[in-house]
Amino acid sequence: MHIAEGILPARVLIGGGALSTAFTAIGLKKLKDKDIPKAALLSGLFFIGSFIHIPLGPTSVHLVLNSVVGIFLGFASFPAILVALFLQAVLFGFGGLTTLGVNTFNMGLPAIASFYFFKVLYRIHRGKGKRKLFLLGLFLIGSGSVALSALLLSFSLYLAGSKFGEVAKLAFIAHVPVMLVEGFIVLFLVLFLEKSYPELLEDLP
Repeated sequence: MHIAEGILPARVLIGGGALSTAFTAIGLKKLKDKDIPKAALLSGLFFIGSFIHIPLGPTSVHLVLNSVVGIFLGFASFPAILVALFLQAVLFGFGGLTTLGVNTFNMGLPAIASFYFFKVLYRIHRGKGKRKLFLLGLFLIGSGSVALSALLLSFSLYLAGSKFGEVAKLAFIAHVPVMLVEGFIVLFLVLFLEKSYPELLEDLP
């Protein structure tokens, strides 16, 4: 879901950069010293997960994992994702420096949404024990985060002009399989942690 250099108009780049700067500042303020190692680990996970690209026509698809980052970091997802995207752009040419703000926002906002959705879902699960609702919610967190990122990506490309309209549609459709895969990743990851390391789920930001 990396948008390359030279595609987006200046107004979109400036807007995305401003929003990402604001959210990153909030994330750094909320990031506690004890959570820095966790943020570094999840930033590395995001870096590796989205590193392998599978070409699909004029676009490509890859794992996103921003829902996983979001669940455990909350607003601190923004600086973690920003660092990962910056390193990808500098070291491997994925995305670009001018589009760093837009790409970070497209990944970071769904991560924060995943965090709040999970907190509410986990509280309901612990309080009333609605297992089926909990399982469905976990799947929707993983798949929904990718869906929202794909929508933001498509909207960003749409703002670049009508010539990117078809690419925007394809970019969203191409990520439907990724939505399903990441839904199951979040589902099985949380179930594993709930059974083996429940303290990690109870000690969220």
